[in-house]
Amino acid sequence: MPFIDIFAWIVLLVAVVTLAAIVVALGIMPGRIARRRNHPWADAVSVGSWATLVFGLVFWPLVLIWAHVDWPTRRGGPT
Repeated sequence: MPFIDIFAWIVLLVAVVTLAAIVVALGIMPGRIARRRNHPWADAVSVGSWATLVFGLVFWPLVLIWAHVDWPTRRGGPT
């Protein structure tokens, strides 16, 4: 097997591993942001992030925005 074929396989392997790492990082990001910001529905944000990645990244930006939303606290009511 010539050197160029080995080099091509190595480049392909690195590209696949990099793509997988990017997908995992995008799936984890909104959940971590929501937990860090003490979001009341952090688990739902995390599940929504993974679900949108599985179904094609269409609503992933909305889940990212949802992770950043600050929920106001109630005043004068039960906590």
